[in-house]
Amino acid sequence: MAGTFELFADEDSRIRFRLVAPDGSVLAVSGQYPDKYHAAAAIEDVRECAGTGLITDLAPAGLARARPPRRGPQVRPLRTGKAGSLGAA
Repeated sequence: MAGTFELFADEDSRIRFRLVAPDGSVLAVSGQYPDKYHAAAAIEDVRECAGTGLITDLAPAGLARARPPRRGPQVRPLRTGKAGSLGAA
């Protein structure tokens, strides 16, 4: 299921957005934007690059390790051109 982006006004009356998971937990909160137009443009940028974004670890090496990240369903590679294949020869 997809998360939801919520626009809101912070304590400084500036526009921000947060990404909320289907269970209601907040996954990310943005910085401040001058108006809804700029916040919506930033959401589009996040949508475009988040799926392909790499992880860069900038944390000090001595910090405790967190549990391993969740993994999606495992996909087995297709076997092609091998004996026992159901494909056409």
